[in-house]
Amino acid sequence: MRITGGYDAQGFPMKQGVLRPDRTRLLLGAKTGFTTGRPGERKRKSVRGCIVAQDISILNVVIVKKGDAELEGLTDLASYKPSRLGPKRANNIRKVFKLSPQDDVREFVIRRELPKKEGKEDKPAQYKAPKIQRLITPDRLQRKRRRIAVKKSRTSKKREQAQEYAKVLAQLRADKRSNQASKSRRSSKKE
Repeated sequence: MRITGGYDAQGFPMKQGVLRPDRTRLLLGAKTGFTTGRPGERKRKSVRGCIVAQDISILNVVIVKKGDAELEGLTDLASYKPSRLGPKRANNIRKVFKLSPQDDVREFVIRRELPKKEGKEDKPAQYKAPKIQRLITPDRLQRKRRRIAVKKSRTSKKREQAQEYAKVLAQLRADKRSNQASKSRRSSKKE
């Protein structure tokens, strides 16, 4: 087996290239141990060295070479282990079963049979299936049409209100001009 990493009892990760059996604080960049807010940002973080010591609680390993005997639960399984769950998204179900966009995806959902409970062996089998995501249904299309209609009505209403406001402003300006003109006439008559 080859060691690929691990964690100590407090959850600090092992860092490749740090040749120490204990924990140390290093100045790390973006791609080496944390997510940054800005490009080029660095932080001082605690990491564990890559030498395996007593306080390592989790060790990640990869099988490099297989021996004569099988390891139970690891190498004794068949080379292909089928997925317990099928795809959940509508387009992925179409891709797996090579369906056209007109085919009903709901008929092709991979269902799994639930184990029967004690005393209920005579009842019919029950199945569990995932809720299909991104499924285009008539209800969804109707909601989309409604959303678009509401947006259009809002914009037309705002446009009408803006026109009314412009009319009111024009009327106020005209009234103001006429008032100023009448005042200037009165003042010229008094002189």
